[in-house]
Amino acid sequence: MNIQRWIARREPNWQRLETLLRRVEKKGLKSLQAAEIRELASLYRSVSADLARARTQQVSNTLIQNLQSLTTRAYTQIYQGSRRQEWQAVLEFYRWGLPSAIQQTLPYIAFATALFLLGALVAWWYAWQDPSFLSLIVPESMVSKVRDEHKLWMGSIVGIEPLASSNIMINNLSVSFGAVAGGITAGAYTAFLMVFNGLLIGAVGTLVGQNNLAYPFWAFVFPHGALELPAIFFAGGAGFLLGKALLFPGRYRRADALKFYGSQAVQLVFGIVPMLIIAGIIEGFFSPNPRVPLPLKYLVGMGLFMLLVGYCRRSKDRLSR
Repeated sequence: MNIQRWIARREPNWQRLETLLRRVEKKGLKSLQAAEIRELASLYRSVSADLARARTQQVSNTLIQNLQSLTTRAYTQIYQGSRRQEWQAVLEFYRWGLPSAIQQTLPYIAFATALFLLGALVAWWYAWQDPSFLSLIVPESMVSKVRDEHKLWMGSIVGIEPLASSNIMINNLSVSFGAVAGGITAGAYTAFLMVFNGLLIGAVGTLVGQNNLAYPFWAFVFPHGALELPAIFFAGGAGFLLGKALLFPGRYRRADALKFYGSQAVQLVFGIVPMLIIAGIIEGFFSPNPRVPLPLKYLVGMGLFMLLVGYCRRSKDRLSR
């Protein structure tokens, strides 16, 4: 192989790769057009082959080192740079994408919330009219502890916080994913879960109210409920989105409607998971802690809810104005 002729033929590629790398290293991969990104990847493979050939031929160490530097820089930008962009995309989604998805699907979330509140109202009404109704919804052991011992049951969490927190997370995630998956029943199972959970919280709230334990009970619920309940409502909204795709695809074909509304539902799921993880940690470690004053628990719960509302109202358009 004529080394000088080979170098002259290959050198324009090395110079072009150097030019692209300088731009990427200064401004990131986003500074390149799609064709230039493909060119960058092609040049990286080409220069890697040149490096392998240079090592097997009588080529100066300086040239080998230069080619080694080029391929290392290109690898870093193509692979590690793409990972940075993936993380940036995740951060961008949680910063702007999730609030936008919540705003776009608000009618479905509101419908899920309304079903939950309806269940709670029905349970409250029937529990006050007929105390035996409580035994249909609330476990008998819980009823007897509140009525007979005038105690709440949350003290059992103290001392086993890590186990309790993980169990709470798993339970809440299973309920939420069940509500999302309920969309494939045309939303019927999703509606059932919303109403049932509303019945449960309404019945328990009435039980503690009848026995003068409402203040400590809601102090326990407020800190984690500020995130847990909205997450369940988001899950219900995601389920109803899938139900709409099946029942009322509109101008779309049913398969296309499932893709469109399914993508919105998935975005809500990405918001539900971190909310329930945080809520589970709070419910396991903070909410039942007897050393935390009850008024502080109320303040934390209200503060978290206000932060969540503010987050859900975020908008790039509003910020730009």
